[in-house]
Order: sequence, then C-alpha cells, then structure tokens
Amino acid sequence: MKLVLVHAMPLDERMWAPQLEALADEEVETPNLYDLGGASIDDWAAKLLDRYEGELAVVGASIGGYVALAMARAAAARIRGIMLVGSRAADDPPERKAARNDAIRTLEEAGLEAWAPNAPAPPPPERTVDEVVRAVTALRDRRDSSDVAASFDGPLWVVAGDGDPFLTVEEAEQIAQSAREGRLEVFEGTGHFPNREQPERFNELLREFLAAVR
Repeated sequence: MKLVLVHAMPLDERMWAPQLEALADEEVETPNLYDLGGASIDDWAAKLLDRYEGELAVVGASIGGYVALAMARAAAARIRGIMLVGSRAADDPPERKAARNDAIRTLEEAGLEAWAPNAPAPPPPERTVDEVVRAVTALRDRRDSSDVAASFDGPLWVVAGDGDPFLTVEEAEQIAQSAREGRLEVFEGTGHFPNREQPERFNELLREFLAAVR
C-alpha cells in the first residue's frame, strides 16, 4: 500500500518535509499537482490514480483533500483510507465562487504579489501566476464531495486547526460524523497547516492513521 501525500495551494510537495523522516519506512509518494497540467480536481485525481498502482492511503491538505475525495469517488475500492487536513467536503457556495473569481482577476491583472496577502501561505518564489490561477480555478469548480465522505467505507479522518480561517471545527466535526469510520482531530492554537505548525503531533497521528488503514 502506498501513502500519497497531496499538498495544499499555493505550496507544493515540499510542505510534507516535516513528515518524510517519520515515514522513512513507508512507501510514500508526494506528487506536485502543478506538474499534472489542467485545472480540474477530477482530472488531477484521475492522473494520480493512473500514476500510482494498487491500493492507496491518501492524505490531502486543503486542495489536496479535494483531490483525495475525488480519487475515492473514481476508485473507491483502491483507496484504503483518507485523511483530510483543512479540507471541506462541500463545494464552494456562491459567495466563495465569487471570491475565487476576484482572486483570479487579481492574479491575472496584478500578479502574485497583489494576491499573496490573501493567500493561505506565502507562495514559493518559483510559483507562477499560471499555476496559481489553475489551482484557484480547480477549487472554484470542484464538485460537492459530501456524498463521497459519507459513503466511504474506510477510515476517513478530518484534521482541523482551531484557528483555521478556511475550515471551522464545527464543519470538520460534521464531516467526520457523516463518515462511516470518521474521526476528528482538532489541533489547538493551529491554523490551516497543522502538519507544519505541530509536526510531532501530526506525525504521531499519521502513524495511527496508517495502522488503522492496514
């Protein structure tokens, strides 16, 4: 079984550096979504399913969680477990879609520096406007995956920072409670990236997750 760690936006696979040493004995894949081309959560999920054969456990942060749910929608029998980190199950409501459109407009007209103050994290210096626009477009156009979370047969764990501006603890709890094998883990004093803000605790949780999906 491979463990696939899917990064957040505007970060890339390097966000998982605090986890790699702890997972040294595991078969771990850390894809870069920007390298996959396109601007679709479902397309990225399909490409990852094609790239990695066999059974998978998927940990997705923010946009990576939406990819994880799309992978389960497309190939539920291959996905042993899902960990959503700062990810919602629902699609964007109209006001959030409008905000995504505003972000795309800012990126295209004024560039990354103008958009960066509203970003979940500072963009790495090599991140391009095209890459971020494609990611924001994918976020805006993603499908509602609430049914996927609720019907998933394996462990579905939801990790939320109590200071996350994008996922409330209440919504995270609803996702976990809807799942057949749901579990909620709240990281106190933490924002959108628990794996980077509290790496030791997050790594312990990863080990528990892997034990649960085997």
